Amino acid sequence: MGAALSFTLGSLLYPAMLGVQKVSGAPERVVATPATGPLTEADRGFVVAVRSAGLWEYPVGQKASKKGTTKAVRNAGEQLVEGDASLDAACRNVADQLGIALPDQPSPQQQSFESRLNGEKGKQFDTDLATTVRATNGQFLTTIASIRSTTRNSLVRALADQANATVLDHITAVESSGLVDFGQALAQETTSPGLPAQDLTPPPAVAGQPQVVLTPPANSTVSASPTVR
Repeated sequence: MGAALSFTLGSLLYPAMLGVQKVSGAPERVVATPATGPLTEADRGFVVAVRSAGLWEYPVGQKASKKGTTKAVRNAGEQLVEGDASLDAACRNVADQLGIALPDQPSPQQQSFESRLNGEKGKQFDTDLATTVRATNGQFLTTIASIRSTTRNSLVRALADQANATVLDHITAVESSGLVDFGQALAQETTSPGLPAQDLTPPPAVAGQPQVVLTPPANSTVSASPTVR
């Protein structure tokens, strides 16, 4: 796959600043020109954002599939796990081809979502899970639409298409639980978190450490991947 590229940037493509609504200070700046089309800062930030989203949502989905108090919540958890595993595989493939370094941990803000849900149980867990996933995925739809309509890179377009389908599936799954607090979810979607940039930025992967892989469940139709590579 590397033969199709006319550049080698490696970890230099890891964005210094990344938020959901603003991926860089100069999003239209072209950072590389592979055969698949010009790659902008916004494109690069989007690939990292897809990875970061899965890194917090996947383990939360695993927990929901086991400790959800209703079948709808458990089913939603299973859909989160399978969808995030499939999207993660596509994201890592695109990143490999474009020389984009990916994180192995979500952003501090996303880690706080996971930490809060880990401490909850029963109906509180179910409701908070549904509302948080609905809010974060609803917000991410805006980013996906922006990238899909502006990117000139065919690999990023394909990733945006898959991300769009996955996000819509996840939104539908948690809405089907009947537990989404729409007032709270919509408020979170439309209000800036007011956090410093470092809280919205996933930390770079540790050099020399194997890459974290989100593996699909045993009964999944998604091709299995090794735990690390």
